[in-house]
Amino acid sequence: MSSPRSSNRNGNPKICFLTSVHDPENIRIFHKEAISLSAAGYDVTIVAPGEMNRQAGPIRIKAVPPPRQRLDRMTKTVWNIYRAGLSEGALVYHFHDPELIPVGLLLKARGKRVVYDVHEDVPRDILDKFWIPTWLRRLVAILSGLFELSAARRMDGIVAATPSIARRFTKAHTVTVRNYPLLNELDIRTEVNYCDRPLLFAYVGGITEVRGVRQIVQALSLLPPSLGARCDLAGAFDPPELEQEISKMPGWPFVRFLRWQSRQGVAGVLSRARAGLLVLHPTEGFLESLPVKLFEYMTAGLPVIASDFPVWREIIDPAGCGILVDPLDPRAIADAMIWILEHPKEAEGMGRRGAEAVQSTYNWSAEEKTLLGLYASFFKVDEATERLSRD
Repeated sequence: MSSPRSSNRNGNPKICFLTSVHDPENIRIFHKEAISLSAAGYDVTIVAPGEMNRQAGPIRIKAVPPPRQRLDRMTKTVWNIYRAGLSEGALVYHFHDPELIPVGLLLKARGKRVVYDVHEDVPRDILDKFWIPTWLRRLVAILSGLFELSAARRMDGIVAATPSIARRFTKAHTVTVRNYPLLNELDIRTEVNYCDRPLLFAYVGGITEVRGVRQIVQALSLLPPSLGARCDLAGAFDPPELEQEISKMPGWPFVRFLRWQSRQGVAGVLSRARAGLLVLHPTEGFLESLPVKLFEYMTAGLPVIASDFPVWREIIDPAGCGILVDPLDPRAIADAMIWILEHPKEAEGMGRRGAEAVQSTYNWSAEEKTLLGLYASFFKVDEATERLSRD
């Protein structure tokens, strides 16, 4: 099926995941894709920035020196990842960041099979990058999109995180693998009934302007003081200076800023809350996204207060698991928060229905089959080629 260099000593095909941006134990990369491939019999290594090489369950993690700044990451780290990945002698290389496209092309030039995992719509995402001058963003977005599409034609597979991303690429070798949760992804344990929980909301994830932090804090200042409601904010501000600005707003005293949390910490935050907040702005990059946090809130049995985007409405309305709002309107967000607190039984029912929707529909099992099907197609091609060469 493959050369000895491309298999481990047990004959299992070697797969090498590459990322310059994400933690090696990122949920999509490690816990979903790598673990699924390993369970299917592949030998999986992840090359990523880190302090040391290590074994994490069945997955080997190969570390390259962490970057000191963004430019360092996009140059030296990319080169280090290429060299470390190439030394693995894998059969398939599966990379996760657009800045690694040159690495993918170099690996293709060496005859490797290469898969590009597209987490975001790159051109649209660039339009929201605060570190690129506003006047330059559209040009950078256009050029980056053209380069990405040109390079993608040379890849053996494109794994798109949403259907809208998949539509940008050639259908023949593109699959959609949504970032739906594992059924056991969050270990939510609470001995407190929903209606007895503190009057607490939760936001978990990156904390930025376009993810609605300003509107969340403004909404908290509009809640009746008699309610005594609070919000747990778990994540990191980007840019870091934003924290100082937001902390001066009138609603900040009602925030408990928890910084980044482990998976166990996230489970703890969600087990205490009455609802999850997901009020992303209607930017081009978010309108057709399927954010992990939506499904984490649903998995945790929390009603969601979410931006009224058509794609999200198609999930939340049929499930009856939340309230859709104008994410730019703090008053609308505050009204939704008040309704959740004043209708605890109905809110609890929303959370229960969201959890049921994850169990029945929005979970990793179907996405796993799609990913494994893509990899199986590679080896069917290899077997057919071997038969032809023997004949």
